[in-house]
Amino acid sequence: MNWEYYIAELSKDELGKIALPIFIIALLIEVFVARRSQKQLYNGKDTLVSLSMLIIAAFVEFLPKLLAFTVFMYLHEYSPLQEVIQRQWWAWILLFFLDDFSYYWFHRMNHEVRLFWAGHVVHHSSEYLNFGTALRQGVGERLHKFLFWLWLPLLGFDALMIFVMISINLFYQFWVHTELVNKLPNWFEAIFNTPSHHRVHHASNIRYLDCNHAGVLIIWDKWFGTFSAEQNADKPVYGLTKNIDSFNPAYVATHEYWSIWKDIRRAKKWSDKLKYIFYAPGWSHDGVDQRAKTLRKKSNNPF
Repeated sequence: MNWEYYIAELSKDELGKIALPIFIIALLIEVFVARRSQKQLYNGKDTLVSLSMLIIAAFVEFLPKLLAFTVFMYLHEYSPLQEVIQRQWWAWILLFFLDDFSYYWFHRMNHEVRLFWAGHVVHHSSEYLNFGTALRQGVGERLHKFLFWLWLPLLGFDALMIFVMISINLFYQFWVHTELVNKLPNWFEAIFNTPSHHRVHHASNIRYLDCNHAGVLIIWDKWFGTFSAEQNADKPVYGLTKNIDSFNPAYVATHEYWSIWKDIRRAKKWSDKLKYIFYAPGWSHDGVDQRAKTLRKKSNNPF
């Protein structure tokens, strides 16, 4: 197997190299604007943790990303549609929707399966929403992420095409991590993920838990019942339902895995042990059910 060839092909996806300096400049501008307007949008230690998570996630993702790219190339060879999909303009448009659909389910499962949540919770552990938080990437989720895109090469989309679209999607998502932008025009809010929609996603309010998993298009949340609009009377409170109160990068990256392990050890039945892995965060075999859907049902406020 020629790994040098696969690495060379993967390196053709250059958006990440271009995007990072743009993101850093945007972060510095947001810090400047926040200080000028006297808004407490940043915390120095918190931002350092976010940047640390970005670096750690990049290292962790390298091998899974390379493996996924290789598998995508192999699967593409078996696609009956590989001669039909040839990077035409309409193929890119179709891939845009299919990629965003894949991202929605990847993101949603990161919130509804506790093992996946353990890899994603890093991104939600900040009590601030800013461009620094956008860079606070989940570490463990890099290991299972690409499983949700495996079906696309079988439809005829080549590996590089898929990875470029994933990068475009992530580039868009950076800009919704801000409190400086209020609601956008109604037509845009109705179709696209926006800062308002994503503030809901990062909030720990019961009304907002596990809502708005969109990448670019908010329509998936509306169609599949996970949409919640930002309410002026219920200002988003960022962070976790139980914040970790730590700036230790190692702890931030791994704390939920340790929590799962502790729960598994104290459960007596194997069925309960498995539920701690695959049920949504908040489930307990011997305590109060703290899952998002349960909490909303008790509060008589489904969304």
